[in-house]
Amino acid sequence: MTSLFHFKTTAGHRHNYPQVVCPNHAVIGGNRHVMTSKSTVNPSVLRLNKYGTPAIDSPKERVAWVVDTKSPSTGKFGRFGGKFVAETLISALEELEVVFHQVLQDPEFQEELTTALKDYVGRETPLYYAERLTAHYKAQNMGRGPDIYIKREDLAHLGAHKMNNALAQAIIAKRMGLTAVIAATGAGQHGIATAAACAKFGLSCTIFMGTADMEKQPSSVDLMNLLGAKVRPTAGSFKDATSDSIRDWTEKLGEVYYLAGTAVGPHPCPTMVREFQSVIGRETRRQAAEKWGGTPDAVVACVGSGSNALGIFHEFVRDPTVRLIGVEAAGFGLNTGKHAATLAAGEVGVYHGAMSYLLQDEEGQITCPHSVGVGMEYPGVAPELSFLKETGRMEFYSASDEEAVEAYRRVARLEGILPALEASHAFAYLEKLCPTMPDGAKIIISCSGRGEKDTETVFNYPIS
Repeated sequence: MTSLFHFKTTAGHRHNYPQVVCPNHAVIGGNRHVMTSKSTVNPSVLRLNKYGTPAIDSPKERVAWVVDTKSPSTGKFGRFGGKFVAETLISALEELEVVFHQVLQDPEFQEELTTALKDYVGRETPLYYAERLTAHYKAQNMGRGPDIYIKREDLAHLGAHKMNNALAQAIIAKRMGLTAVIAATGAGQHGIATAAACAKFGLSCTIFMGTADMEKQPSSVDLMNLLGAKVRPTAGSFKDATSDSIRDWTEKLGEVYYLAGTAVGPHPCPTMVREFQSVIGRETRRQAAEKWGGTPDAVVACVGSGSNALGIFHEFVRDPTVRLIGVEAAGFGLNTGKHAATLAAGEVGVYHGAMSYLLQDEEGQITCPHSVGVGMEYPGVAPELSFLKETGRMEFYSASDEEAVEAYRRVARLEGILPALEASHAFAYLEKLCPTMPDGAKIIISCSGRGEKDTETVFNYPIS
């Protein structure tokens, strides 16, 4: 695994380079060096269109752009992504990439996954017209404003989009002949999904979870235990659980399958997660065509580390008429240092095996993120989202803890839906977005998960 290491160029500019760390976290070499670097784009990695994004028109082409790369590839999105890992992990990642390419072309795998998504997960999830939420915002603008639709990932099995990816990767683990799975979780949704997928396929399951998150989400811990997983506490939060899970994987290569839950980490993990979550966007496009014969004017999703946002955004990346709006966690405020708004306030660096935007201090060390939505407390973001930011294809904004809690309560009262506090950040941005949209415009909000897990937090949150 890797950690941030601070170097300065002779011109005084800061760059963050990977530094290999031993399994016991003892640093190999500790001197500061003067270095220069040059970021380059590997044109063989992605077939790009004028927006700098993968050209994808059909399921066949979606497979083609992933497969038609040099093997092993670097997994770069512009300068972001890559494999900044210890040498011992390279062969394991290359093997995983080969298997990933194979299953994308394997009709038996696709049939098994499609059947499981339908019969086990409950796909497709509805695209729901939020009539009262729409009326609420129109009433504030003399009866004019956008129509609001909700992509109901909260209705997927066990209440979150995480099940899509967990199920697909559990099938891959089974095909690789591995019977043990490890994963890391923050709010618990990926941990629960992984535990359920392992139970379905008879795989042993170990979930790393930060002690701070375990205290906030005790019901998630109970559910993982009930599903047969072993929950291993890690001092700290999700970022620490991720570090420990990667360290454990490194020590048990060939024995366990590392089931990445979000679109971060070394290649091919981010691409795999995005690919298996992109079912959300494909359904959304088809449902929009059925409901109003077109595409949405804007798609809004919360951005923690990126699996939910990329899952719905990816289908629309090539369509410049669709605004892609990511909403990060402003926490107590962007000027307080207590937030998780990586795209808004981060700088480029390397963490957990990939280059992306990161929250870091003046010395290049990772800072602790904060959000009322536990699943958004990660100091980095998906390399692909970093790329979409840098190319200008994606807009990004932020919502505070208070705004997210207010949105949770608003959606509950008006629609009878309890969105996860993570997704509530996306709903919160409607306060600013709706007054700027023309009458009859179509907005789709990704409700990434359901919010029963957050009721105690919402009940105890002070009302201003």
